[in-house]
Amino acid sequence: MQDIHIEKPYQFVPPHRGNFLPGLVRDFNLLAYHLKTTEGVVDYEIRHIEKLRKSLDDKLGVLLTPNHCRTADPLLMGWVSREARCLVYAMASWHLFNQNWFEGWAIRIMGGFSVNREGVDRKAINTAIEVLEEGDRPLVIFPEGTTTRTNDRLHAMLDGVSFIARSAAKKRQKHEAGKVVVHPVAIKYLFQGDLRAAVDPVLEDIEHRLSWQPQSHLPLMDRIRKVGLALLCLKELEYFDAAQKGSLHERLVRLINRLLHPLEEEWLGTAQEGPVVPRVRALRIKIMPEMVNGELDQKEKDRRWRQLTDLYLAQQVSCYPPDYLNTEPSVDRILETVERFEEDLSDKARIHGNLKAVIDIGEPIEVSPDRDRKAKVDPLMAEIEKRLNAMLNELAAESPSYNEDK
Repeated sequence: MQDIHIEKPYQFVPPHRGNFLPGLVRDFNLLAYHLKTTEGVVDYEIRHIEKLRKSLDDKLGVLLTPNHCRTADPLLMGWVSREARCLVYAMASWHLFNQNWFEGWAIRIMGGFSVNREGVDRKAINTAIEVLEEGDRPLVIFPEGTTTRTNDRLHAMLDGVSFIARSAAKKRQKHEAGKVVVHPVAIKYLFQGDLRAAVDPVLEDIEHRLSWQPQSHLPLMDRIRKVGLALLCLKELEYFDAAQKGSLHERLVRLINRLLHPLEEEWLGTAQEGPVVPRVRALRIKIMPEMVNGELDQKEKDRRWRQLTDLYLAQQVSCYPPDYLNTEPSVDRILETVERFEEDLSDKARIHGNLKAVIDIGEPIEVSPDRDRKAKVDPLMAEIEKRLNAMLNELAAESPSYNEDK
């Protein structure tokens, strides 16, 4: 399990408000080296930047809502700010400020501020509202709330984004300061290297961990499916004592519910259904506070750590769309899937390089200060989701299909 849970009391980290250092990083493109060496991103293309520039020229409060498929995504916003001739503020999970001192310092210097995912973080929410109200810089929030590594699919989004945008719109309306708009931002990574050279060593390492002979005699797609089923069976043996039957979709849902239902019954009073990330977040809010406040004995603390491990696994399982590699799988989907295999086994995926990032800026969505309370789904979140899905579907068509014969 990656180190995303910090067992100490939360302390809000405000953004650095100065312009000199982040402007220096932006103007000299210092992010490029970091993106190349730590994320494998060697090239980029920003589309429709004029839409963002117009909103900035009109002095609007601007919220950028990108999809979040890779850990490189926040750094790509530096390239957006470079092309738009602005700086940005960004909401970032508190655990990122606790990885090491330099990373925490760098995130803050570039305009990042912390948010506590294990509770209602009033300071983070108020800071985000203030940023949009002032309108000096765009605000970046990733509405999926977590990295998915499924570039062509948008996962469930968190409603806090619309609350922040509407609250800022109300304040700007009160002071006659102009409107708040949301620009959906679709990020797409295109792998431009040799796919077999990238994934074959990863698959061989996983097969070795499974005590298998290398399955290199199989066609690549058969080899990936075989490894994936083996990894799923191992988890089913761990949690069900036997491999399960049914379609891949049924088995994944069954495993997720096996992990979440007992915890939901204990902490929320009843088992839940639906998207996994909001369910995981609701449970973390219940499990974490007494842990970080040091109010538990070691036995109870160990029990809750096991529960957090189950939550982490459920969230990782939910990031495997069962149909992601069906019918004409793309090079990029294959790479993502193999990377996720490795990441879920070792908590880290190797850097393959040769990634080109395409960043598409969507049309602005004007934020109404008031929400239609009769609507079952938040209209603003529904519109952001609709726009992002359409943009991602268009970008997905740019991924080359994998041909076994080539």
